[in-house]
Amino acid sequence: MAISLRDQLLKAGLVNEKQAKQAGKQQQKQQRLVKKGQAEIDDSARQAAAQAKAEKAARDQELNRQQQEKAEQKARAAQVRQLIEASRLPKLTSDDYYNFVDDKKVKRLPVNAMLRDKLSRGSLAIVRHGGGYEVIPREAALKIQERDPQQVVLLNTPTEAPDADDPYAAYQIPDDLMW
Repeated sequence: MAISLRDQLLKAGLVNEKQAKQAGKQQQKQQRLVKKGQAEIDDSARQAAAQAKAEKAARDQELNRQQQEKAEQKARAAQVRQLIEASRLPKLTSDDYYNFVDDKKVKRLPVNAMLRDKLSRGSLAIVRHGGGYEVIPREAALKIQERDPQQVVLLNTPTEAPDADDPYAAYQIPDDLMW
């Protein structure tokens, strides 16, 4: 049979008989007052535990949200990488280059006349990929721009047919004009 806490304290000499009786009377008095409704139960420990539980739940929820956000970022990055690899055009080796600005620096890609024309008209775009640049179709670039706008370096707006009332429509721009 287990010895009560009161008996254990008495046996250890931490309290004497008088102190034990006084603590017992005080406890009985408190219980009577609670039953009559004249005193409130001391539930500060219960409130502190509930508050700590609520704080822990909020902290856990925030950590869970951050983890979900990281997972979504990884998924978007994987989608962007897959879109680029699936739709990129083969690299060319040419003496003709297309110059563009990336992060306040002028970069260049080797292109032929057809690629240059399509890049300037907006039917092709340039995106960052693996420390370099890739040329991809406009549709793929728009999908990439939805997921990660930082990846798209150059996406010109598509050019429309010339206006009928354009006074310079009769003058042709030379094909060999380089900027």
